[in-house]
Amino acid sequence: MLKRKAIYILLAIGAIGLYLFATAQRPSDSLYGYLKLSSNVAFNINARYVDEVNSKDLIYAGIRGMIDILDPFSEFLERKEYDRLQESTTGKYSGLGMTIMQKDGVIMVVAPMEGTPAYRMGLRAGDKIIRIDNKPTRGMTTEDASSLMRGPAGTKVTLSIEREGVDQPLEYTIERAVIEIKTVPFYSTFNSNGTKLGYVRLARFGEEAQTELETAFSEIVNSNVEGIIFDLRSNGGGLLDQAVKVAGYFLPKGSEVTSTRGRSDDQNRVLYSLEEPRIPMSIPVVILVNEMSASASEIVAGAIQDWDRGIIVGNTTFGKGLVQQIYPLSDEAALKLTTAKWYIPSGRCIQKDSRSSRHPERLAENDGETPADSTESPDTTTKEIFHTRGGRIVFGGGGVVPDLKVEDDKLNALELNLERLSMFFDFSVRYSTSHASLPEDFEVTPQMIDEFKAFLKEKKFTYKSELELDLERLEKTAEKSGKSSLYADEIALLRNEIKADKERQFEESIDYIKRSIKRDILTRLYGEKAVYRQIVLKTDPYLNKAVEILKSPKEYSAILGNTGTR
Repeated sequence: MLKRKAIYILLAIGAIGLYLFATAQRPSDSLYGYLKLSSNVAFNINARYVDEVNSKDLIYAGIRGMIDILDPFSEFLERKEYDRLQESTTGKYSGLGMTIMQKDGVIMVVAPMEGTPAYRMGLRAGDKIIRIDNKPTRGMTTEDASSLMRGPAGTKVTLSIEREGVDQPLEYTIERAVIEIKTVPFYSTFNSNGTKLGYVRLARFGEEAQTELETAFSEIVNSNVEGIIFDLRSNGGGLLDQAVKVAGYFLPKGSEVTSTRGRSDDQNRVLYSLEEPRIPMSIPVVILVNEMSASASEIVAGAIQDWDRGIIVGNTTFGKGLVQQIYPLSDEAALKLTTAKWYIPSGRCIQKDSRSSRHPERLAENDGETPADSTESPDTTTKEIFHTRGGRIVFGGGGVVPDLKVEDDKLNALELNLERLSMFFDFSVRYSTSHASLPEDFEVTPQMIDEFKAFLKEKKFTYKSELELDLERLEKTAEKSGKSSLYADEIALLRNEIKADKERQFEESIDYIKRSIKRDILTRLYGEKAVYRQIVLKTDPYLNKAVEILKSPKEYSAILGNTGTR
């Protein structure tokens, strides 16, 4: 009885507090009336529901119900979620290293973090995690899924994945590791047929982004480069103030970087670069983006595009133009609430309409454990038209559209299964053990390929191609219709043809296989930076396109409408 009275008192105090807060902020009889309705429902459930209901669960469910009608990026964060949000900008954790979200009751991979176990094992944006250690994930929150994937470094977790275009679930057994959330995993200068260029990779906009970039850009500029490539691919964003500072490295002092617009006056701001640019305006710049470049990455890329300061190369970005603020609450919880939209200097809001609709998506930070849809050219009949400083046409309402598009390679069934089953990784462990003195600039030889084939045979590697899966469906259909014997000869012929096709597929994928063998051996012997030096800087198609543009001042200026720096 005393317990029930105490609950009534607490609920009453809470309702009064909500009323006082609401009236202090913005008088609203309607809001107060609905608060009374909410309190009455809570009182009746607590007092009369057939089974006892935990008061915290009841109120938290109500809070989540309120959040569910908002945008996908507004969240009610309990203590662990709040702690992990802070980790995403400041700390370390033990887990797999990927951003996940809940969409339509399914846990989905938004992006694996570069250099982490999830990244090395080949998990991809859009992968649906259907089981974690044989526990079905449907209906799980991102917090539940994250808790299962986290654990002491060195322990393993098995994920069952559904991937678009792949009929059968994929299973990955991944070893957890301590995840160090770095902002600048690599930077360097390199020479391309007599042209000296600089390359900087920014993985995220954490608190240390400005500090790490200061070192990277200073060294590169002092090396007298003739162009800079700034890589923001798969950079999901981070802190707004860091985005403004990073954009300021490229833009003249006093240039508008972004503006925010919300319902209250304190949310309406225009943010400018506050210092002289670290990168001289005479040095041409290419920004690399893809469909997983989001938020702060879009602010930087969009501002540089709108000021005609550089050329954007890659794919249309994710399209997240919403600003969130964190409001600490009682019970060690917090409210991450979208309070404004941000706009880039031309007046464009990059938020995609499909992302701003009200539906129950939820992001988790960093495995958090914590992105654009179409790479086709924008539909000029439906897109709102804006103009850059120099008068170039750009489009609003759907991410930053690159000035030059680069097509992404798609893995075939062989390549996918070699990655999924860790064949490259396992081979690299064996090979590097007996070839520890292999130089960093080694090339994959025919002999190494023969050894890899023998390794696959030893491991009894097998996979089903798309044609095999189609043939299996055909056989089942024939069996159900009682016509298996009728088509037996044709099916046997097809089976032989498919076997021959799989043998040809290995040769067709030989460039990918060589690159992947080299990647994993380099990682094991020399670390992630060697992969950048020996593979990314030499063979990456995005980088190759950037180099091509930077080595052609005439083409660079033509793309910018003769407003460029050269």
